[in-house]
Amino acid sequence: MKRRTEQRSLFGEILDWMLAPLLLLWPMSVAVTWVVAQGIANRPYDRELGDVARALSRQVTVLAPAVPGRLPRVDVALPEAAVALLRTDEEEQVFYQVLGVRGELLAGDTDLPVPPVETVPASDVRFRDDEVKGLPVRVAYRWVVAPPGIEPHHASLVQVAATLDKRSRLATEIVKGVILPQFVILPIAVVLVWLALSRGIRPLSDLQQRIRRRESTDLSPIAERDVPDEVAPLVAAINDLLQRLDRSMTTQRQFLADAAHQLKTPLAGLRMQAELAERQIDRGEGDALTLKHALQQIALSSQRSAHMVNQLLAMARAENRDAAAVRADDVDLAELTVDTVRDFVPLALDKRIDLGYEGPERGAMLRGQPVLLREAVRNLVDNALRYTPAGGTVTARVTTDPFGQVLVLQVEDNGPGIPPAERESVFRPFYRALGTEVDGSGLGLSIVREIASQHGAALTVDDAQPAARARGEPSPGALFTLRFPLQPQTETQGPDAEA
Repeated sequence: MKRRTEQRSLFGEILDWMLAPLLLLWPMSVAVTWVVAQGIANRPYDRELGDVARALSRQVTVLAPAVPGRLPRVDVALPEAAVALLRTDEEEQVFYQVLGVRGELLAGDTDLPVPPVETVPASDVRFRDDEVKGLPVRVAYRWVVAPPGIEPHHASLVQVAATLDKRSRLATEIVKGVILPQFVILPIAVVLVWLALSRGIRPLSDLQQRIRRRESTDLSPIAERDVPDEVAPLVAAINDLLQRLDRSMTTQRQFLADAAHQLKTPLAGLRMQAELAERQIDRGEGDALTLKHALQQIALSSQRSAHMVNQLLAMARAENRDAAAVRADDVDLAELTVDTVRDFVPLALDKRIDLGYEGPERGAMLRGQPVLLREAVRNLVDNALRYTPAGGTVTARVTTDPFGQVLVLQVEDNGPGIPPAERESVFRPFYRALGTEVDGSGLGLSIVREIASQHGAALTVDDAQPAARARGEPSPGALFTLRFPLQPQTETQGPDAEA
């Protein structure tokens, strides 16, 4: 069983797509802000730490050895006041160290790690992150190089390290200054987005109310001037649907009115014959012959009513395009036509009409709905038999295109024919040609045209004997032709196709 798709809110979906990136980017903004704050906090303290390292390095001098071949001497002149100044900071711990050219400690702390050995020590101040006594520190170090004439790798190392307490506090203050306002701005942004969306979709709510206030019979187009541009195509599609629905309902109302009018006549005749027979029996005037005639008229009216009802049901089946598309199958048109002609043989014999078939008895295959195709053939043959006088001929034939493009069904008679001016009108429901007294419902050819439309077939009517009409003879006959395409069809035409 297919699970029903949950209905979604357009407002909620737009709100989700707008707020989700905002809420996703906010933690990323916090992380980026923290990294930037760390960089901002490091700059002034690195500058201060570098200045201290330079000041200490200026108190260190690498002297030439007194005896050639020995290592240079290092002279350290650190004032007590300067050393005391390094220890006076209560907020963070400061370490310093001076090493000689052999790596021996000349002054300062022993716990400060030594940086990686460099091939040619640089005289610029460099920075690194390290640990002293388990505490993370920032270290500024500088190599005091030997004077000219002494090997350059003979250098003294000066290092100054400070813990990260001040830096962390400054970075935290920067982050707080940036992030805390966002805690206020973010809810305000959410509220503003909510209000903007509410205002933006208000025209949709107004459109919904306008449609709800309409009467069920009001199928007039919806005004497009008051709707946003994005909704205008939807409103145009709804208006197109309303227009087609209005045409369909108008056609149905006209069809029902015509059907009621057509059924009224045989029912009125049936009631009149029954009342006449009843009065004759009450007066004692009814003999067997009179009653038999009344019963025959009642049977004839019943037959007309039954035929009308059957035609109405056939029209309803023909107009149900969705069901016809589902039941489409391979149909042998030749075999179907032969069977239909055989069913009408007793009626043709009773009317003294020569009914025949020309063409193959089977093998004319097409894709279609078997019940509707049989109904189309029945209506064409029945129409020909009704309008053909006694002694006439009716021929049904099936021919195939040698190129395999179309399959042709024809029903020909030698009746009075159809004047060119009326050939389009005969396909309208309940239309009967002028000057004829043939008993019928007027629905047969309408049913044929509807079935032809569903199968993509072309329906035409011509004179069976054009020369006879040209000579003014009263019986040029009628030739109905159905051409079914045999190339692959996309699908049976939908309910919006014009007949």
